[in-house]
Order: sequence, then C-alpha cells, then structure tokens
Amino acid sequence: MDELDIETVAEVDLDDPVLVEGLPGVGHVGKLAVDHLLEELEGESTLVRRVYSPEFPPQVTVENGVSELTCAELFAVSTADGRDLLLLTGDHQAQTNEGHYVLTSAFLDLAEEFGATEVYALGGVPTGELIDEYAVVGAVSDESLVDELEGAGVEFRENEPAGGIVGVSGLLLGLGERRGFEAACLMGETSGYLVDPKSARAVLEVLEEQLEIDLEYESLDERADEMEDVIGKIQEMEQQQQMDVPTDDDLRYIG
Repeated sequence: MDELDIETVAEVDLDDPVLVEGLPGVGHVGKLAVDHLLEELEGESTLVRRVYSPEFPPQVTVENGVSELTCAELFAVSTADGRDLLLLTGDHQAQTNEGHYVLTSAFLDLAEEFGATEVYALGGVPTGELIDEYAVVGAVSDESLVDELEGAGVEFRENEPAGGIVGVSGLLLGLGERRGFEAACLMGETSGYLVDPKSARAVLEVLEEQLEIDLEYESLDERADEMEDVIGKIQEMEQQQQMDVPTDDDLRYIG
C-alpha cells in the first residue's frame, strides 16, 4: 500500500461545510461526540471518503464475520437548518509522528475539496480525577475566534492543556492555520481513566450552539449511566481494598 489510499465512496454538494473531527483520544471524548452526531443525523449523512494508510495499526475490524481494513471515514451531512458538515471519524490515529502529519494534511485536503474553511477538532483534557461538573476547554488557531466561543461557555485557560494538544486534533489547528482555515479545538474535561459520555455531551452542547443544529442525547445519557455503574463498582472495590488492609493492631501477636 502507498502512504495514503483515499477511496471515493460518493460525491455530494455541500454549502460552506464545517469539518468536525472526532478520532480516539483521552476519554474517547471526540470519538463519542462524532459517533453521536452520526447517529443523530443518520438520515442526512452520506459516507463520502475512506482514508487508508499503513500508519494505522495492522489490523481489520470484523462485523458479522466480514472484515474491513482499518481506515478513517469522512461523512457529509447536508442539514435542513444548520451548517452543512463533514464528519471525520475512525477507530485509530497514526502510530508515528510523521504519520500524524501525513494524515492530517490529507484530511485538510479533503476539507478543501468539499469547500470547508472552518474546522472543529473534538477531544478530551484529562483532570486525573473523577469529576461531576464538565467544563469545555478551548484552543483556537487565531485569537479572533476566542470571544464567540467564550460566549458559548468555552473556557480558555493559561497554559492548558499542559504539554499542548497531541495528534490530529492539535495538527488541525497548527497545519490548518498555515493553510488559512479557522480552526478550534473543543476539549471536554474528563478523568482520563474511562470512556466518558458525559464529557462528550458537554462538548456537543457547545457545538450544537455553534453549528445551529438540534440534538437529542438519550442514547449518550444511557451510556453515561452505564459508565456511572462501572465507576460505582470501581469505587466499591477500592473501598473494600482499603478496609482489607491490615492495621498495626492486626499485625500484633503473642508468641
């Protein structure tokens, strides 16, 4: 296989679309968010491109016994009321630094092909602890984009995320800015330990306002409830382990 193999699945006409990226990352926040968008907009979305690359892990997915080579997928959505969308998703990111650059450049090429000039990269920012209130932290390619996002509740914090933004989400800002895109990264706070539907919802609520689309969250909330059950069981196990640790009195004996 060459460095990139882009399969044309369908051709559609879009009106000033916005590229929205959600690949796996911290808490799977971006991936969950874009998958939910596809679920909600199923009747309006069309798979238009598949991007194959040896930079993805050497594996296939299997559904009902049928295999499919790992790839990233680009869906086009023509909405009735809000902005037209290009939704980028997949099960993996690149395995090398060079691969991240190659794939991100390809994604931006596709965005240009469909006439997009704006990008939203979705992801998570780790807190290292379980949280109840989910803030959305932002980063943008140009300072002029800050005020509007702050008005939608996005927080811009000095020196956060610490260490910057790694992977496609970060490069969409960096490479996008150099190519004239207006790019923003929306990062939901998450513990970083588990898949986090609540963080994905917080990000989607900002995006919903920015793109003027209406979403329902029942299925995402159900997943959040399932994760709450998992977290509860983990906390119970941790408490039990603490109770089972012997004290100094337990270690004393008469001999």
